[in-house]
Amino acid sequence: MSVLEAPLFGDQIAASRLSDRFYALGAEKLLRLAIQDLFTGRIALVSSFGADSAVLLHMVAQIDKATPVLFLDTLHLFPETLAYRDALVDRLGLTRLITLKPDLEELSREDPENFQWSSDPDRCCALRKVVPLAKALANYDAWITGRKRFQAATRAALPLFESDGPRIKLNPLATWTQADIKAYFEKYDLPEHPLVAKNFLSIGCLPCTSPVRPGEDARSGRWRGRGKTECGVHIPSVLEAGADI
Repeated sequence: MSVLEAPLFGDQIAASRLSDRFYALGAEKLLRLAIQDLFTGRIALVSSFGADSAVLLHMVAQIDKATPVLFLDTLHLFPETLAYRDALVDRLGLTRLITLKPDLEELSREDPENFQWSSDPDRCCALRKVVPLAKALANYDAWITGRKRFQAATRAALPLFESDGPRIKLNPLATWTQADIKAYFEKYDLPEHPLVAKNFLSIGCLPCTSPVRPGEDARSGRWRGRGKTECGVHIPSVLEAGADI
């Protein structure tokens, strides 16, 4: 039985099998295969509309402009990110942007002063990102991320496909370098996020994002000084727990 004939459940065996078979395809062909053949109608791109996001958004737009694009609006985002989102969607002709927001009643109970990012950043991320995304992903068998190995030591072994609870997660840019990203932006004349010019190389929520200093990795400006490296959406056990909240 071939990979295309086998059931694609979200387990590590399936993810490894996919990575082994398709590792040499390249990001654009890999995306086309996933969107048009492997997970037809059952896959979404999750995008932060951050520093490198235009690359994947552009690739997806060339394949199918109606591919669902899930965007987490935590209500703590930079205004530049929201403006950049709108500009990119318009320029690329994406027709299925789905904006996910936290539950306002839940926020009013747990974070009435909008200051949980300081007192309990893990819970803040859970309410504003993990729970909304977990609920949205219940509608899909696979999702696409823009993570790359060069971004941080914690991502150095990032595979192309990985298990994510009952789903498969695809990281088509896993092996790309910063030079690859730059070359793609230049080739297609893609606009940069306005904060990149201020050395914000990984852009999340405004209170928890700072510029990157010379010699630091791309994600060092996230949750600076807190020993926190991920919001939780890329931790399967956390994400699946969020779906039940």
